[in-house]
Amino acid sequence: MEIFWYIAAGVGVGLAVGITGVGGGSLMTPLLLLFGFPPHIAIGTDLMYAGIAKSTGVYMHARRGNVNWKIMGAMAAGSLPASLITIWVLSGFEHPEHYQSTLSATLGFMLVLTAAVLIFRKRLLSFLNPNLTEQQSRTYIFFGGIVLGVLVTLTSVGAGALGTAMLLLLFPLMQAKNVVGTDLAHAVPLTLVAGIGHVFLGNVDYFLLLGLLIGSIPAIYVGTRLASFVPNQVLQPILASTLMAFGVKYLFF
Repeated sequence: MEIFWYIAAGVGVGLAVGITGVGGGSLMTPLLLLFGFPPHIAIGTDLMYAGIAKSTGVYMHARRGNVNWKIMGAMAAGSLPASLITIWVLSGFEHPEHYQSTLSATLGFMLVLTAAVLIFRKRLLSFLNPNLTEQQSRTYIFFGGIVLGVLVTLTSVGAGALGTAMLLLLFPLMQAKNVVGTDLAHAVPLTLVAGIGHVFLGNVDYFLLLGLLIGSIPAIYVGTRLASFVPNQVLQPILASTLMAFGVKYLFF
């Protein structure tokens, strides 16, 4: 019977991702924690799930020319080594229980930050509007990638919402479809590298992973079809409020 609950979770998160474009890791990891999985299993499994589930989206965006590979490469040059170093640091602990409190606190921080970005993104972008050359922007996105690499590996949260916010801030002239495509093209290798690292740490539940993928892959497709009928202005505040509540819970309790 457990597999049906995992499939249902995949369907629910897949629909949210398809309709709103965000919320994969930020919804899935708290949901797995509610199911009773320890933080290291929830985060490791979610990272592998995200990397696999989003791969088809990268292929479609790449075919349509929506990926800026130079910018994606600058982000990945920072995030992938940072992810590997983070995994190496975690491997130094004798048991996962020794770093679970760190994972939980960091997860809470990332959920609150992601919710804040979703709620205040337009205000932040209008307030923080740097006048940078493209070379300067690539340098900053490299350092932003380092931050993402560490935080995503520790929490499985942020590759989508925070990556998108960085791109919108540093490359304000980039078209929306290119922002989405470039962020997705960066998120997939990052989550796969982090996820494979968690595989070696023993933090992935394969039975759970299978159920999530069975439910979410078709649900993401359906969600993208429903997106034009469901007002994003309604769903995103609900999503942001949910993330904020989970974030406060894991940060302070």
